[in-house]
Amino acid sequence: MFNKIQYRDLKAKQQENYNFAKVAAILADYGFTCLRLSDDWQGADFLAYHIDGVTTLKVQLKGRLQIDAKYVGKSIFIAFPDGGHWYLYPHDEVIDYFLANGRGGFFSARSISAKHQKFMEQYKIS
Repeated sequence: MFNKIQYRDLKAKQQENYNFAKVAAILADYGFTCLRLSDDWQGADFLAYHIDGVTTLKVQLKGRLQIDAKYVGKSIFIAFPDGGHWYLYPHDEVIDYFLANGRGGFFSARSISAKHQKFMEQYKIS
């Protein structure tokens, strides 16, 4: 019953559920309680409410670093795993960085390149 699973053996929806549980546990260490949404509400997969009673993050859960036009202007944060760590970044701020540093347009990357690792370090949460 308590045998660890292999992430790669999970179906897509199971991977999404797994990822939500992982990132929600990490965000708890920062004072957030996470509420999973049944559908993408304003582009968010879940809401993260901070114990300060003021801060609420709309979070889109991804399996990789991604910049996408459909999130522009929606105050979305993107959470994704990379290299055994989790990152949480404000989508529109990161777009500005990539555009200014030679990465035009929208993209998805399997992992953070060495060129952009230092910049993304500020968004590492685990």
